[in-house]
Amino acid sequence: MRKIAALGLAIALTACGQKAELTPVAGETLPPKPYGAEVQPDAAELLALDPQAAPDRSVELRTRSEEREDDPFDLPPE
Repeated sequence: MRKIAALGLAIALTACGQKAELTPVAGETLPPKPYGAEVQPDAAELLALDPQAAPDRSVELRTRSEEREDDPFDLPPE
């Protein structure tokens, strides 16, 4: 019975999360602004991924088999 209660408590603790806005810890500051930037980015801008870090997935499916083109750079090992 204790194991079930402990497991339930552990699941309850892992399920709760903070939904508040991210801010620096008291006494700390955000990282210095990037070189060449005019303004200091806030926490939300620092957490946003640029398109190269998370590219869109290609969903184009092959509908039939296709012959591979000859690759002039596909050379055998020396």
